Amino acid sequence: MSRTILNCGYVPLVDSAPLIIARELHFDTDEGIRLNLLKQPSWSALRDLLALGHLEVAHILSPLPIAMSLGLGGLPSKVDALMVMSVNGNVIGLSKQLSEAAGLSDVAGFKSPVAVRDALLKVSGDTLRFGVPFPYSMHSELVSYWLRDTGVSLDLRTVPPSLMAEAIEAKEIDAFCVGEPWGSVAVDSGAADIVLPGAAIWSFAPEKVLGARHRWVEDNPETTAALMRTIYRACVWLDAPGNRALASEILERSEHLGIAGDVLDRALAGRMLSRPKAFPIDVPGFLRFHTSAATFPWRSQAAWIANGIAARIGLDPASAMQTARSVFRADLYRLYLSKMGVDMPGASEKLEGALHHAEAVASTRGGMILGPDAFFDGAVFDLNGALTPNY
Repeated sequence: MSRTILNCGYVPLVDSAPLIIARELHFDTDEGIRLNLLKQPSWSALRDLLALGHLEVAHILSPLPIAMSLGLGGLPSKVDALMVMSVNGNVIGLSKQLSEAAGLSDVAGFKSPVAVRDALLKVSGDTLRFGVPFPYSMHSELVSYWLRDTGVSLDLRTVPPSLMAEAIEAKEIDAFCVGEPWGSVAVDSGAADIVLPGAAIWSFAPEKVLGARHRWVEDNPETTAALMRTIYRACVWLDAPGNRALASEILERSEHLGIAGDVLDRALAGRMLSRPKAFPIDVPGFLRFHTSAATFPWRSQAAWIANGIAARIGLDPASAMQTARSVFRADLYRLYLSKMGVDMPGASEKLEGALHHAEAVASTRGGMILGPDAFFDGAVFDLNGALTPNY
């Protein structure tokens, strides 16, 4: 049987799991396609290969298709985010020196982003050098949001995820925000302490999306539908607790991530070590692939991302948010996955940050539960781009 081969780029992170699982468990061939997984050394390399058409699809940072579609950085290209592949999964780490100076062992860091921020600012000086994997990334957005209006000069420095531990050990950066397993690798090496999960800043942040060039998507509707069905099935499989051990075993293989299984287990189970030999800390919702409609490409999430980018680099926010809404393809998600019986939310946009607890919402099958999706400061992001207090 002839199958369409798709060149799929990914960066070796735990949240590339949907592509890897789809390939290894043959969800792709069940749908009549074959995923040719191509590991990339950096997000800039992946971005350029996607823009040039050497990759059909990619595991990609959620802000990157928006930035590319806005004509920012590298090779401008209109790129669609077909669906979300993972929610959350990032950690914030500090150099051992900075962590000890801030006394963060005495702060309930994993649950108190305000306390961690205040303790950090007392010892950080005027400038804080923060390593992030890419300028247009959820890492950049979370750190910028967390430290906004604090008076500290934030120096965001691009460091490939696999080199984050080396960068902090070489004193090139003071802190980092990175996806697992690279935060845990930095902890295990003794270079850093983890002080927060990204979910403490925004409890439901879209981290990676399934990206493809807009023209390719328009020219290949049947292949796009098969691809989305494939990845959706993998995301469902990954969020089943009974599958974690096998997922870790598959991801551990050298051709995929090549990272020790116990480190991968931490991210998949949401049990993080803040320091070497510390007791594990349970982080509910640390990394989601499917639950709480994690795969749905909310256009309001895209607008939040665009609003942050616009504020940092001086774009018109209304125009940027409008472009971003068109990038997150909720329309294709509904068109191609509704035939699988996937429960669809009643709207494609919502108030971001309004849910502090899980709540049932209107949906096509009546079984959808969303939340929490709160921001650490209690603000709510409305559809006009305004952040307002939620008291």
